[in-house]
Amino acid sequence: MSDTQIVSIEPATGKEFWSGSIGNVDAAIEQSREALAGWARRPLAQRIEFMRRFANEVRKQADPFAELIARETGKPLWEARTEVEAVINKVEISITAYAERTGNKKLDSALQGTAAVRHKPHGVMAVLGPYNFPAHLPNGHIVPSLIAGNTVIFKPSERTPATGEFLVKCFHAAEIPAGVVQCLIGGPEEGKELVGHWLVDGVLFTGSARAGIAINRKLASEPGKIVALEMGGNNPIVVLDTPKLEDAAATIIQSAYTSAGQRCTAARRLIVVDSMYDQIVEAVKNLASRLIVDEPFADPQPFMGPVIDNETADLLCDSFVALMNRGATPLMHMRRLKEGLPFLSPAMLDATDMNERLDLELFGPLLQVIRVRDFDEAIKEANATRYGLSASLIGGQPRDFETFWNEIRAGIINWNRPTNGASSAAPFGGIGLSGNHRPAAFYAADYCAYPVASTEMAQPRASIGIGLSEG
Repeated sequence: MSDTQIVSIEPATGKEFWSGSIGNVDAAIEQSREALAGWARRPLAQRIEFMRRFANEVRKQADPFAELIARETGKPLWEARTEVEAVINKVEISITAYAERTGNKKLDSALQGTAAVRHKPHGVMAVLGPYNFPAHLPNGHIVPSLIAGNTVIFKPSERTPATGEFLVKCFHAAEIPAGVVQCLIGGPEEGKELVGHWLVDGVLFTGSARAGIAINRKLASEPGKIVALEMGGNNPIVVLDTPKLEDAAATIIQSAYTSAGQRCTAARRLIVVDSMYDQIVEAVKNLASRLIVDEPFADPQPFMGPVIDNETADLLCDSFVALMNRGATPLMHMRRLKEGLPFLSPAMLDATDMNERLDLELFGPLLQVIRVRDFDEAIKEANATRYGLSASLIGGQPRDFETFWNEIRAGIINWNRPTNGASSAAPFGGIGLSGNHRPAAFYAADYCAYPVASTEMAQPRASIGIGLSEG
């Protein structure tokens, strides 16, 4: 244990919320390796029972857990409660996914014995979590890893360590051995050390494309490590003709401004055909002007809380000005709502006439609007990104969505639904800078265990029928 402290600041108040000592990477890995054989040897049914106990522990602690998440992230209490529910629901979804995607198979072949396919855990898994969903997203890696028989070292974001600590305490309260799942408090240096350690068998990451690329580069010469990268997006939401203006506006608001825009699936670009532009922009502005931005426990409950910290708020405000300097026209200005605290108003700019539209994930309540002539131009504009996580089509006909689905480069493609709010019962992941073709959620089972093929007979039975000299 180090004397160096990690301090968590409550975004809505600016006050110190939690502090703890930085952990020892080598000691955590040694403990994880010692626990590995015993955990992997346990019957699958027993590991599943432990996960169900964990779900019950979270259920018992749901209210204090949600309050902790709300305080540490700044998200509204109602949203923190949905995150805790997602943590609980992940257990049964992961059990089903493991059975469906990594189930055992046997094929009897008479005199040739039995052909079998079973799955083995990789070993020690490093899970690196983000700050926007500090319980739900890492839990989506941890639970399927443990079901498969791996041990886990979880390093939460240095911005949300208290949530990570609380989550792991729930595993331990379910009597899962301390060495099987650990919380390693630390910052970027501890993350790098964990990723590069020769005794770590897999790295499961959720976070920015920049950090994910650094991990990918670091491990490029280590093909023996399983690596799953769940990164961000510059996600488009495309609007065609629709009579449902209010519904379309609400869907856009949900996509762009839920969680103060701090979701990897948040809509960053609103692409609108000419015929709908004036109506849609006006409807979105009218609805956005009514959004309540306040602290997590305010009454009435806010739609948005603050972004994670003042540094992020400053960066977003600077980005808004930079976009204007490049030719974007402000439609709703980004404003700091409380002096010294990272509360931001929802912002929107028309980026149609910008000199050059930058392909960036601006992680906050900032939406760029692009006017296009027709559907073909809309699809071309939507695909003008190196990312490929989420995309939505609003309006149009079934044939339009079929075209959209076929031509959009993304791992999540929706129709008349927000870009965010993906189901954990489906795969979650993207292409390009959004991921490395290892989707999470229901497909997390794929990267938590590897298939082993075997042919088996109770007794040896063999003969050589050709190529022998006479004896």
